[in-house]
Amino acid sequence: MSAGDPLRVMVVDDEPLARQLMVSMLASDPSLEVVAEAGNIRQAKQLIETLRPELIFLDIEMPGGSGFDLVKTLQADTMPLVIFATAFDQYALAAFDLHAVDYLLKPFDPTRVAESVARARTRLLSDTLRDGGAWQSKGQLLAALEQYQPQVAAGAVNAGKLAITDGGATTLLAFDSIDWVDAAGDYMCVHSDGKTYVMRSTLKHLEEKLAGTAIVRIHRSTLVNLNKVTEIAVLAKGERQLTLENGAKLKVSRNYRDTLAPIER
Repeated sequence: MSAGDPLRVMVVDDEPLARQLMVSMLASDPSLEVVAEAGNIRQAKQLIETLRPELIFLDIEMPGGSGFDLVKTLQADTMPLVIFATAFDQYALAAFDLHAVDYLLKPFDPTRVAESVARARTRLLSDTLRDGGAWQSKGQLLAALEQYQPQVAAGAVNAGKLAITDGGATTLLAFDSIDWVDAAGDYMCVHSDGKTYVMRSTLKHLEEKLAGTAIVRIHRSTLVNLNKVTEIAVLAKGERQLTLENGAKLKVSRNYRDTLAPIER
């Protein structure tokens, strides 16, 4: 975005009154454009992928999945900034403060909302997000999640499988069941069969584990299983957009376009 452009905003909250209040606050600011609102995670993900808002106000606790669940499913390279909305929760607030994650307490205060919007605008106009800040932002959110919902995530390879430990349980994912992987700092979001698993690893280390498979890098922070691709769309500036079997749409940077050679021939 440029300095004169309105900030494209989306509100995600399952409570209609809270959602309407936030939308009305934002709509009173001519420098903002509320492009969509959603009442659940599934609807929010579809709207985010279609409308590409720059900032979302995201409720934490919702039926069918939390705000954290939504964050885990988004591609870090293209995800919007996130401001969480929550009722008072000392553990959530401590995690957000520690990891510099912006949040709003319910009931919403107009002054606090305006301050959060101003911080988001400053960040979007800076070089931070254009220079790798998007995955750092997602990494901050996942770090807060790890503290808010304590878990130990680690990975290992065992007979063509990726072992992801969450608390006391370990899930073994066959390489060919992985749809795509989203890197956010030292956290990997592994998407497989409609579920998202979070593990601690660097992208380089995970790539080494997956070497020789159909899972390749397509963006600074994204890996994809080429066997899961059903459509390749040509975008401007040499970029591509992939559609996967599960409907996910992922952007391919022109710097990694050659990795599509096995399926573009």
